Amino acid sequence: MINLLMGFFIATLITELFTTRLFRLIMWYSLNSLFLGLIAIYNGYLINDKAMFITGIITLLVKFIAIPYILKYFFLKFNISRNIKPGLSIQYAVIIVPIVLVFTFYLITPLFADFIHSNYVALSISALMLSLLLMIEHKNIAAKIIGFLSIENSLFLLGISATEGMPMLVELGIFVDLLMLIVIINILFKYQGE
Repeated sequence: MINLLMGFFIATLITELFTTRLFRLIMWYSLNSLFLGLIAIYNGYLINDKAMFITGIITLLVKFIAIPYILKYFFLKFNISRNIKPGLSIQYAVIIVPIVLVFTFYLITPLFADFIHSNYVALSISALMLSLLLMIEHKNIAAKIIGFLSIENSLFLLGISATEGMPMLVELGIFVDLLMLIVIINILFKYQGE
């Protein structure tokens, strides 16, 4: 089950890289967050960690429902262009994505050979690299914001997969980052409106 959820997580992230419409990008980010929340809930259930289970539910409420709704509201309010053209052409992206996936698996798996979830750690780091690529390749400010949120999803997945449960301090740090994101969005929209 966890392999299926991780596969869907990385598939939605790869689809974000090739999306050229803003609201579809928000939809794919929302689905990415859905699978992240389900992974957290499932891991919390497997290791009987109530904190991770609750974190998964909060992730679903905040990242799957609230943030996409808020982003869509702001993008409509400030009349952000719905056409987002990636700076990287599709031909190069089709080559780069498998290279990133294979490179991280061959680099990370031997380092964590004794670790039970070495494949999950490698997948999390490749998701982090792909999220960074998503943020770098777009010139549109809205796509950069969603790229930043995808980086945060990848870091959250890395925290879940690298440890058997996350310390509550790390979980709180992730949600403080979300509050900082809202401040960043306000600043960016303020300067774009001028």
